[in-house]
Amino acid sequence: METYSTIVSKRDTRQYTDRPISDESLRRILQAGRMAGSSKNSQPCRFIVVRDAERKKELSACGQFAAYIPSAPVVIVVAMSPDGRDFDAGRATQNMMLAAWAEGITSCPVTLHDAACARRVLGLPEGHWVAIAIPFGYPPEGALQTLGQRRLPLENLVHYERW
Repeated sequence: METYSTIVSKRDTRQYTDRPISDESLRRILQAGRMAGSSKNSQPCRFIVVRDAERKKELSACGQFAAYIPSAPVVIVVAMSPDGRDFDAGRATQNMMLAAWAEGITSCPVTLHDAACARRVLGLPEGHWVAIAIPFGYPPEGALQTLGQRRLPLENLVHYERW
């Protein structure tokens, strides 16, 4: 898929088939996250790949809106080193989601609101924290539909020189 088409066609979904994600595709997704820029090239992102059904279930209990996590074949958790920033995590996350979508793999980022729960389930080292979890999977037929809310027109969002 061409880059611009990948960006403008990407939609989040919380539904996944049980089709496994190949190790090759997973490696490309992780590599896309690794290649994201970071402040002062600090590279604060660490990626935890979760495939185990029981671990995904435990992880879903750490977020208020995370009930769909266990249905994804793979979940990648973006953990941050103590000096990591949300912006750096966002860059890595978006890279991974776009790389996945280029291969027909969908995703939907989810916040793990209970930080202590996420740290325990994932066994994070002291000072590290979870920025986001991203379930990945192939969408079921017809699942990629909007909820009816269209994107605002570009003219409503962009201002030149001043508001």
